[in-house]
Amino acid sequence: MEPLETPFWRKGLQVAGVDEAGRGAWAGPIVVGAVVLPPGVYPFRDSKLLGPEERARLAEAVRRVALALALGVAEVAEVDRLGPLGATLLAAERALALLNPPPEALVTDYLRVATSLPLFAPPRADRHSPSVAAASILAKVYRDRLMEELDHLYPGYGFARHKGYGTPEHREALARLGPSPVHRKRYAPVAQAALRFPEGG
Repeated sequence: MEPLETPFWRKGLQVAGVDEAGRGAWAGPIVVGAVVLPPGVYPFRDSKLLGPEERARLAEAVRRVALALALGVAEVAEVDRLGPLGATLLAAERALALLNPPPEALVTDYLRVATSLPLFAPPRADRHSPSVAAASILAKVYRDRLMEELDHLYPGYGFARHKGYGTPEHREALARLGPSPVHRKRYAPVAQAALRFPEGG
C-alpha cells in the first residue's frame, strides 16, 4: 500500500503528519507530534506497536530525516477545561504553529484539526502514513519521559510504569493515595477517588 501522503507528494506538497499521545490517560498532559518527511518509504510504525527501546531508536531516526518537526502540549488543567478532544486539538494547533517551514498539507489519525490546508484524516492513519507514525513516535517518547519525571515528583502512583493510563496498579494507587495535582479531574476514576479524598489533589 502506498503511503497516505503519496497524492500530496505527487503534487510537490510538503505534508505534515500529526498524531497524539496520552489522550486516554488519567494523568499527565496530552502531547501532539507533527512531522514533515521528504517523499519516500520509511520504517516508521505506529508507536503503540513498538517497545520502548525501538521507539527511542526510531525517534532519533525521525529527527535525522525530518524536514520539520514539532511537539505541542496541552497541560492537565487544559484537559480538564476543554475535554480530551478539545485539548488534543489545542496541542495539535500548538505543534503545527511551531513547524518551520510550515506544511502545505496535513495527514492526521482521524483528528479534524482546524486548518485551511488540504487535510486527510482517515482512521488508523498511523498504520499507513509514515509521517503520522513518526509523529506518534515523537509524541509517545516525549510524553513517556515527562511521565517518568512526574513519577519522581509524585511517587507511589507508578507513573513511570503505566504512564498515567488506567491500569489496575494505577486504580489501586488512586484508591490508596487519592488524586495528585497531575490527575485529570474530569475523568471518572479520578473524580470518584477525589470524593474519598476531598482535601487531596
